[in-house]
Amino acid sequence: MPLHVPPAPAPALRTVLTALDSPTAVREAPTPSLRAAQGPVTPELPLPVHVLDRITAQGLTATRLAGWRFLIRCDGRAVAAAETMLTPDGWAFSHFFEGPYVASTERALQQAEVLQQPYQARLLSLPGLYMLTLWLHGDCACDGAAGHPAATDLLIPLAPAPPGISAHRPFRVAELLPVLSLRATTVPLLGSPA
Repeated sequence: MPLHVPPAPAPALRTVLTALDSPTAVREAPTPSLRAAQGPVTPELPLPVHVLDRITAQGLTATRLAGWRFLIRCDGRAVAAAETMLTPDGWAFSHFFEGPYVASTERALQQAEVLQQPYQARLLSLPGLYMLTLWLHGDCACDGAAGHPAATDLLIPLAPAPPGISAHRPFRVAELLPVLSLRATTVPLLGSPA
């Protein structure tokens, strides 16, 4: 089944295109692979980035849209990513980056392409656990910038995943949420005494 990638807001895409056209933005980015790219680079596969701020005792989750992430491709492969964020003035370019999550996102998207059920692709960040997942939402027609994980949605943890959680293994939200709830209650919050 084809994977549904929700369309990014046009202003978010424009900010990434403007940054890619800026020699200063590219040169000053901490992305050697983007600076070394030979040939045209294009932003593709925009994914809304949702942040899971908390998991309640009842297992309910609260998410918020943090931005849109674009894979930057050159010669058929992802060389970096670009992140945008919503500001009071609208969408703004945030930064370019590279590292393991770029290749891991590309791999997880390829995994999702071969699933039998159609899904809408999103990213779900769990900052308290230092974890990022590809969130495969079952409602392909809904707004990619809204909603929360349904029990039947799939989460594919990206590498590097926290210890004890298998990267690139699809989990139903209902299956992974209890593990995350346990981890969230046993991991000290950032800035708190250990």
